[in-house]
Formats: sequence, structure tokens, C-alpha cells
Amino acid sequence: MLRPGALRLRGLALRGCPGRLNSTGRREGQESLPSAPEWKDKAETVIIGGGCVGVSLAYHLAKAGMRDVVLLEKSELTAGSTWHAAGLTTYFHPGINLKKIHYDSIKLYEKLEEETGQVVGFHQPGSIRLATTPVRVDEFKYQMTRTNWHATEQYIIEPEKIQEMFPLLNMNKILAGLYNPGDGHIDPYSLTMALAAGARKYGALLKYPAPVTSLKPRPDGTWDVETPQGSVRANRIVNAAGFWAREVGKMIGLEHPLIPVQHQYVVTSTIPEVKALKRELPVLRDLEGSYYLRQERDGLLFGPYESQEKMKLQASWVTQGVPPGFGKELFESDLDRITDHLEAAMEMVPVLKKADIINIVNGPITYSPDILPMVGPHQGVRNYWVAIGFGYGIIHAGGVGKFLSDWILHGEPPFDLIELDPNRYGKWTTTQYTEAKARESYGFNNIVGYPKEERFAGRPTQRVSGLYKILQSKCSMGFHAGWEQPHWFYKPSQDTQYRPSFRRTNWFEPVGSEYKQVMQRVGVIDLSPFGKFNIKGQDSTRLLDHLFANVIPQVGFTNISHMLTPKGRVYAELTVSHQSPGEFLLVTGSGSELHDLRWIEEAAVRGGYNVEIQNITDELGVLGVAGPYARQVLQKLTSEDLSHDAFKFLQTKSLKMSDIPVTAIRISYTGELGWELYHRREDSAALYELIMNAGQQEGIDNFGTYALNALRLEKAFRAWGSEMNCDTNPLEAGLDYFVKLNKPADFIGKQALKQIKAAGLKRRLVCLTLATEDVDPEGNESIWYKGKVVGNTTSGSYSYSIQKSLAFAYVPIELSEVGQQVEVELLGKNYPATIIQEPLILTEPTRTRLQKDGRKTKLEKGPFPPTGL
Repeated sequence: MLRPGALRLRGLALRGCPGRLNSTGRREGQESLPSAPEWKDKAETVIIGGGCVGVSLAYHLAKAGMRDVVLLEKSELTAGSTWHAAGLTTYFHPGINLKKIHYDSIKLYEKLEEETGQVVGFHQPGSIRLATTPVRVDEFKYQMTRTNWHATEQYIIEPEKIQEMFPLLNMNKILAGLYNPGDGHIDPYSLTMALAAGARKYGALLKYPAPVTSLKPRPDGTWDVETPQGSVRANRIVNAAGFWAREVGKMIGLEHPLIPVQHQYVVTSTIPEVKALKRELPVLRDLEGSYYLRQERDGLLFGPYESQEKMKLQASWVTQGVPPGFGKELFESDLDRITDHLEAAMEMVPVLKKADIINIVNGPITYSPDILPMVGPHQGVRNYWVAIGFGYGIIHAGGVGKFLSDWILHGEPPFDLIELDPNRYGKWTTTQYTEAKARESYGFNNIVGYPKEERFAGRPTQRVSGLYKILQSKCSMGFHAGWEQPHWFYKPSQDTQYRPSFRRTNWFEPVGSEYKQVMQRVGVIDLSPFGKFNIKGQDSTRLLDHLFANVIPQVGFTNISHMLTPKGRVYAELTVSHQSPGEFLLVTGSGSELHDLRWIEEAAVRGGYNVEIQNITDELGVLGVAGPYARQVLQKLTSEDLSHDAFKFLQTKSLKMSDIPVTAIRISYTGELGWELYHRREDSAALYELIMNAGQQEGIDNFGTYALNALRLEKAFRAWGSEMNCDTNPLEAGLDYFVKLNKPADFIGKQALKQIKAAGLKRRLVCLTLATEDVDPEGNESIWYKGKVVGNTTSGSYSYSIQKSLAFAYVPIELSEVGQQVEVELLGKNYPATIIQEPLILTEPTRTRLQKDGRKTKLEKGPFPPTGL
């Protein structure tokens, strides 16, 4: 039995460290000295927090040439969560762009010792994730297709290879492994000190102890940062304060949704079988057992993630604050919490049964609700940036430091990483929600990561539409920026459970019915989660002309417009409705509400535009009504003429549905005849009932976002975050129609886009069809051609019209012609795919125009008649 031996609850021995760490985290025989007395009154950037993330940012900014970088640490470097971390490093991440962060971190750590002369204790024996169930093997195959188009090395390996690499394993249950060469572990203390040495080498000032006592914003956007040693005037501040980040945020009125979690790991004494090995063991991750295991000198280090029922939050730090002076202390250990995981580890690695425990480390790490850190500028506060909420700070530190440094220096993120945007949270993110989600996220660390995953803790938030109570028993809801939105609807006889899968599952047939509902009759969808902004004022038209690549629509009309970055990438896509002279309604996706609002607000301030910008997301509900009978149903409720000539495509009007005021826009992401109806949120239920009652004769019914996705793909409508984002330019994404390079206004990104166009494109977005068995593309799968990976899908779905899979994909320009054959990798198999002429089905406005000209349309040849025109 793994037994507590000579326990030293406050110490730990880390491979690569000269000496052991004592109760304060310092090396025995070393003094923790304060920094030099040097001080700066002004700084370009002030970083608050001297953990590995903050020090990495200081290093990268200074190395890139920024003068006057100042880091302020309240006690000493590594105090907080850095010093006691287990130090794991891995190329693997299920998120697409976070793989780049991990990659950049590891590549930095490989050369840091040579660059700075500081030993970092970096070991790279590789890592193996174990699959002991068939569904876990599917997950590995799913992750392989999402990795093959990245630089990261990753392989599925057979049990024989696993045993060769880790000969101490019990192989009885092991089916496969996911192997990442180059993974390993690093000494967090040495890493931070090496980064600090590099930062000082390039001119940064690291000052400690220097606790920040107040932050005072100035009218010009700069900050006065107060400490006991004096004040610093900063052009920007970056909160990298770890589990003190909440306290720093409170200084300026922000409640960052963070909570400390107690994480334990155990270090054993020497194990003879480990000592006898000729090479270091790869890091092991037993996903069903929910723990990691790595070699620590001649013993093993074991770290579990307990279930959400057993894990422990340090909730008192949220309500009462972090205890003054807490920095290099630990919590009392609690082996009872991790007994189940210990038993699983002993079954998997039997030599553990006779090992002694010499150290138990139980320290605080900071979690955000969804386990991902918060990185970037914060909406609503000028020149305030954050790098907080790192549950895995060691592997993120190097890459995030580079990412943020590039963003700060160049005015735009180097690549898309919206999943880390601090503005993904809002006022709806309460302390109770944060606590519930952090508990769930910690407990779910190693669960199977399915596509279309939903997690249910902390739901619903206060952000429910007026239809929530009406619809919740009829559908499977999805979580969108705090909102509950129907994904798919079920009938009484159908399976109503949430059944995630890598293959087609219980929603496949119901979504097909919803698809036909919209194509043949009329459907209603709740679109209330849209982000909605009202912009008006003397300079509103000039501001939008500067922000958007499209022209500004005339009064009473709407268009689709894109905000570009200075380098010509697609920062956002919005619909712009010109409601009255100089007053606009802007609408964006739910996930980019504050992401887009921040960009707009900063452009307004930077350019000195006289405008009023109001976020009205929570005030307005939105219902979409679409299908061939949409006009027929809605006409029963209003005296406004909804005929094709009286209410044109992309026209917007204020009208009444019965006695409910509505802003109606003739637009639909389905590509079918339809309207979006914007109204007071409190009127949503009444408006919905009116529409449903009016449509009884036409067979009206609900549809959700899964059917919407299938419909928009058939019409070749792009989606922000998939087909376009900060990794793509609008020309390669096929958005030429919406980009007006000849308009007089010098919109953001215009000059860069001209250069991109002149240089010619290297890749292009195409539409693919493929016949599969029981799996459909989701996006981010690898595209193969002649045995090589040449591109990636961006999104996909089953096409219920042609009964094949459909996907968007980026491929090299020489492989982008219609008829070109490629392959799409799905769950370990390559399926033949063909590039088709897009769209698969013409939109309703196009069909109407062609029919007026007496020409046939694609839809007339298909399974659904073009009615309602």
C-alpha cells in the first residue's frame, strides 16, 4: 500500500533544482533578497504580479524592444501558485489555437537556459495519455485530425509501444495511447528566475517587494500605480496577479470571476524499479483515473483531479479576500480526498503500492469558470489588460507572454484566441456561478471531450430570454455567453437526453425535421443572445465608415459588414442597420458581444469621435421567423405591407406586430425568406405566442441552432469564429463582396488588404461534399492530398438535402478549383471529398430574382419546392 512515510507537508523536492525547497519555497541556504533600489516614475507598461506569467510578459516586452517595462511584485518572485506547481509541460491541448500557446512555451523553454545562462531544469521525456475505453480511443482519433495540420508532433501508439516506453505499467486495460514527443516537466522556480534574468538583461525593471496599493485612471488613459515605494505613471497596466487578481480588479471596480482551487500532488521516495531504469519515464496521464504521474528523481510524482463532489475550493478568499501575507505557504494535506485516485494509480502502476510518500503538496491554483485563463485588454476600462486565471500557468506562461507582447506592440492579437478573451464574461457571471463552474471544471479535467459539449453547472444564469420557461421542456438548450438558447427540439416520443458522441447521435433525426420545417413551411428561432449595440451621434457615420470595410447602408436598410485589424484580418462580422439618420443598430454573435464592443469603443476614443455607444444586448429580445410561409404568417399580425416589393431584402422598418413594437429586418441566416424581429425583452413571450397562433394553419414550429447551422452551410454563409477570424483575411475567406476597397474612407486594414490583394492569395476557402458513414465534419479536421496534410476544415454538418456531409475548408489556391478531389480525416479514416460550386442551394432572394428572370434555380431541381415567393 502506498503509505505516508517521512511526511514533510511544507516541502517538495523537484528534479533539476539545486537543493530542496523549504516551507517558504526558497532553496535551503539561499536568502530571498529584495530587488535593487532602482525606481522609475514613468513606464510604458506596468505588470502587476511576479509569477511565471507576469515575468514572462516582462521578458517578452523588453526583448521586443519596449523601453520602460516595470514589474511590481508584492513579496517575491514565484510567490503564489508558481513556486509549488508540478511544472508539467505538454504540446497537447484540445483547443485549436491554444496548441500554439503550448508550442511557443516549449520552444522558448528549450532555449532559455542557453540565452540567459540560468539552469531551468527542463526534462522532455514525452508524455502518454492512456485510453482504456473504446470511446477514449475515438477521442484520440478526433484529436489527431485536429492536430495533424499543426506543427505539434502527436501520435496514437499501440499497447506494445506504450509498455516499451513505460515498462512499469499494468497493461490489462490499455487499448491505446496518445503520445506527444517533447512533453515533460520544468522546475517552475528556475524557469521564472531565468525569465527574470532575461527580462533584466533586456532592460526591464522587476521591483519587489512592491505591493500595489491603488490604481488611479487618468483622463488621458494613463494610470497612476501607487506602491509604498512611490508612484508609477503607466501607459498601460497588466494584471498578472494570480490569486490576488481579484483584489487588483476590485481597485478599479471590476469583479474578475476567479476562485482558488486546492490542488494536491504526492511525491514518493526512491522506488528501486524506477531507479533501475535506463531512461526517464514519459509523463503519464491516466484519463479514466483522472491523474498525472511523472518521474521525480528516482521516485514518482502523482497528481489527481478529484471529482467536483470531493475537490475543495478556497471560497473564503473570494468573499473575505486572500489572507494578508499569504505567498509561499500551503494548505494542510487531505489524502482522504484523493484515495480513489491513488488506488487507480496503484492498479495502473503497481510499484506505487510499496512506495513511501515523502511529500504532499496542497497549494492554491486559480480557476476561471471554464478553466481557461483570461488574457487581453478588458472592455470598459482603458489600457487595462489581464493575464489571470491560469489553472496551468507553467505551460501557458511562455506562449501567453509572447502572445500578449505581440498584441501590445502591434495593436492586434498575433492569432485568434477568443476563447481566452476576458470579455467572454460579463455582469451575469456571479460569484455563485463562478464557484459552481470552477468546481465542475476541476472535476471534469479528464472527462471525454466531445464535440458540441455542454456543461450544466451554474445554469441558468440571470441571462435567460423571455422564452426560456416556455421552451425549456421542449428542447435541448445550449449555453451562449450566459444565455440559454435552443440547440434542437424534441417530440414526446423522442429521446430527450443529452447524449454527446463523436458520431451522429439522438439529435440527428430531430434536426433533420427542423431543417425540413424551415425549407417547406415556417419555423421560429430564439435569437435573443445576439450582441446588440445602439450607436448614434454627430460622428456616428464617420466612425462606422472608419471601422467597417463595407459601405454604410442607407437609412432604412441593413448590410453585413466586417471590422478588420490593421494587418487586414477579420476582427468581427456584424449586421449594420441604419434606423434613422445617424442612428444605427449593430448586431453581432453572442460570443463576441464585449469583444466587439471593446474594439468599437476604443476606436471611438482614439479617433475623438463624438458618438454615444450603448450596449442594449440585455434589453432586446430577438425572434427569427423563416421559411416559405414566413410572410404569410407575419402579415396576419401587422398592417405593414410585407410583400416583396414593399419590404425588400435587407430592409429594416419599425412596426407593430399586433400591439407589440418591433424593429423588423428582412434577413435570415437560414438563407430562406425570413425576418428578424427585435423587441423589448419583456415582450418576447407574448410575441412568440402571437406568431405561433398565427401560423397554425401553415404548420409553424420551432427550430434551433443545429438546424440553423445546416441551413447556413448549404447557402455557403460564412460564420465568424469558424470561416473568418483574426487568423484569416476577408479575401481568402470569400468575403470580397462585403469589402469595398474603393470607398473613400480609409477604414482600418484597408492599406494592408490592398497589399494582400496585390501579392495574391496562397489559400482559399472552399465548400466540400463527402459521403461518410455515421460521422460528420465539425471543423478543424485535417485535409489530405496525396498523402500530405494541405489544409483544414472550418465548420461542417450533414446536408439533409443531398444526404451527404458538407464542410468549409481552407486549401492551397492550386487545389481550390471546383471538382478538385481531396480527403477529410474523420475519426482516423480519410474520406474522399469534392470541392463544389457554392452555394449548394441558392438563397431565397437569389431564387426570387432568377425566377423573375424566368431562369431555373437549384432548389427547383432539389427535394423542396420554391414556395412563398
